[in-house]
Amino acid sequence: MATDETRDDRPKRGAIVTGAARGIGRAIAERLGRDGLNVVVADLPAMHTEAQAVADGIAAAGGRAFAVDVDVTDERQIRSLVQESVSHLEHLDVFVANAGVAGVVPLLEMTTEEFDRVLRVNLRGAFLQYQAAARQMIAQGTGGKIIGAASIVAYRPFALLGHYSASKWGVRGLTQAAAMEWAQHGITVNAYCPGIVGTAMWDLIDERLAEAEGLDKGAAIRKYSEQITLGRVEVPEDVAKFVSYLASPDSDYMTGQSVMIDGGVQFA
Repeated sequence: MATDETRDDRPKRGAIVTGAARGIGRAIAERLGRDGLNVVVADLPAMHTEAQAVADGIAAAGGRAFAVDVDVTDERQIRSLVQESVSHLEHLDVFVANAGVAGVVPLLEMTTEEFDRVLRVNLRGAFLQYQAAARQMIAQGTGGKIIGAASIVAYRPFALLGHYSASKWGVRGLTQAAAMEWAQHGITVNAYCPGIVGTAMWDLIDERLAEAEGLDKGAAIRKYSEQITLGRVEVPEDVAKFVSYLASPDSDYMTGQSVMIDGGVQFA
């Protein structure tokens, strides 16, 4: 039994994960819950039922989690997300800016609206999340870990994914700049770069690539999967394991990195 001298009265570490109702975000939220963090499961209002189910699952497994609605392109909503989350968590230690969208459109056919939509969510959204998280962590005075969602296309763009590739190259640059500016506050900033993942986003990419290349549904993802050295399509849990490391004290001496977790498609 812990004595007064040995009992740790510090609050449990708290994390926010955006885009956490499904896919990679869900796996990250669930993993951080298993790691002992209190977790805010954040996603669009339209995804609230799914986000609540993730939070309920974390709680059922013995953790503590809350579902919060947010549109990451809205600065006011991002500020409110952090404020509301801190009221639940007491402390913000980890912010995972996972929310993102993709699209498959040839550059010559792409509208400015399509280009702006992907950049607004993936890059502007990452900036707003990074900024709000850093402001809270600086105010707390205890540092923290900001983790962004980049992609293999931050190093190796895919044809027909030009706007998505540009947005993720931007996240990589933003991550480096933020790491340089906020190191003085004890904040590390890193990103993860998944490859071909078995999620709803990649189902859509596969469908659109198949249409563009005259292939049957499923053929496009099989074609690109042949480049995976480890011989299988990535699953969300593969990414969550790495984010668990980035969120832990084990990564305290790592910052400004965008690391490929892609099964060996691209080598740095």
